[in-house]
Amino acid sequence: MPQLTNSEPHVAVLNFPFGTHAAPLLTIINRLAMACPNTLFTFFNIAQSNNSLFSSQQTQPNIQAYNVPDGVPDGYVFAGKPQEDIELFMKAAQENLKKGVEVAVAESGRKLSCLVTDAFFWFGKEMAMEYGTVGREDETLNFIPGMSDIRILDLPEGIISGNLDSIFSRMLHRMGQVLPEAAAVMINSFEEVDPVITNDLKSKLKRFLPVGPLSLSAPPPAAVDDSYGCLAWLDKQKPATVAYIGFGSVAIPPPNELVALAEALEASRVPFIWSLRDKARVHLPNGFIERANGIVVPWAPQPQVLAHAAVGVFFSHCGFGSVQESITGGVPMIGRPFFGDHKLNARMIEVVWEIGVIVKGGIFTKNGIMSCLDLVLAQEKGKQMRENLKALKELAQGAVGPQGSSARNFKALLDLICSKTSA
Repeated sequence: MPQLTNSEPHVAVLNFPFGTHAAPLLTIINRLAMACPNTLFTFFNIAQSNNSLFSSQQTQPNIQAYNVPDGVPDGYVFAGKPQEDIELFMKAAQENLKKGVEVAVAESGRKLSCLVTDAFFWFGKEMAMEYGTVGREDETLNFIPGMSDIRILDLPEGIISGNLDSIFSRMLHRMGQVLPEAAAVMINSFEEVDPVITNDLKSKLKRFLPVGPLSLSAPPPAAVDDSYGCLAWLDKQKPATVAYIGFGSVAIPPPNELVALAEALEASRVPFIWSLRDKARVHLPNGFIERANGIVVPWAPQPQVLAHAAVGVFFSHCGFGSVQESITGGVPMIGRPFFGDHKLNARMIEVVWEIGVIVKGGIFTKNGIMSCLDLVLAQEKGKQMRENLKALKELAQGAVGPQGSSARNFKALLDLICSKTSA
C-alpha cells in the first residue's frame, strides 16, 4: 500500500454480500482508487464474499478489505426457508458495519471523509451524518439563517449525532415534518429577539406566531406564593449583588458539582438564593447552610425573584423559559447546560445576545464558578451584559404592548382559534 497520511481522504464502502451487489461495486471502487491513489478505500463485506471477490479481481493497493460478521448465530441450524441468510445478515448489519468502520478508523488513524453504501442499507444516511460531524464540532451552521454563530456541538444529541434511533430523535424528526402542515405555530418568544430567525420561520410555516414573553404578557398572579420568604430576604440586600440559583424541575447537577457550587459561593461571599429540592440538600458540604451568606429553599417564585433589583446574576440550566425570564428580569446568566436545547440556548446567551456566560468546560468547578461570578458582578463585561439585557427587555416590553408584535400575534391566534370553533 502507498504511504498515506492521516489527513488524506478515507472512504468506507458498505456492501450487501448477496446476489450481484458487491462485485460491481468493487469494480467501481477499484476505478476510483486508481484515480485517487492517496485515498484509502476500506471495503466492508462478509468473509465469504470478500474472499471470492479479492481472489478474482486485481485491486488497487489503496483498497483494504474488512470482514464483518454474517449475522448467523453460533450453532444456528438453517430451516431452509428462502432468504434466511439475508434476514440474519440484515438484522445485525447496522451494528456490525458500524463496529467495522470504527475498527478501520482506529487502525488507519484516518477519520472518515466519505461513506459509500449499498442502497439496501437505509441506516447509511444516519452513519454518514454521525461520522461527518467527527472533528467538525466547532463548525458553525452558516447555511441556516440566524444560526451562523451556532456550532454543531451546540445541537441537542439525536439531531445529527448520538442515538439517532432514540425516542427523542424520532420525535424531533417527526415534529419537523409536520410543523409546516400546522395552521399556526405559536411560541413563547418575541419576534424582535432574533429577527433573522423569525423571518426564516415565517417563510417555512403557514403562520408563525411568537406571543411572548409570557412572563410579561400573561396577567400577573393575584398573589405571589413566597412561602419561604425569598422576596422579603431580597429586600434587605444591596442592588445587583445577589446570585439566584435555579435549575428547574428536571435538571439537577451531579453531587460533585453541587459541592463545587457551594464551595464557590462560600469562598466568594456572594449573597445568594438557591432553589434546591430537599433530596439534593444531602450533597451539600456539612455546615454550609449555617455558614453561608444566603438562603437555600425548596422552591422560589422565580419570575418575581429575577425581577427584584437585588438580583445580579442567575445560575441556570438555560431552558428557554428561564432564558425568557432572565431577559424580562434584566439579569445576566451563568449557564450550565444539561440536555435538549440547553446548549443551543447557552450559546445564544453567550455569543449572540451577549447576556451571560457558560461555565468553563460546561461543568461546575469551584474556580470556574468564582471566575464567572467575578466576570458578571465585577468586571466591565458584566456591565455590558446588563446593558444588552436592558435593550432586549425594552424590545420584549414593546412586543407585548398594545401595538406590539406579540400582541398582534396573539390577536391572530385568537381569531384563528375562534374561527375554527365557530365553524
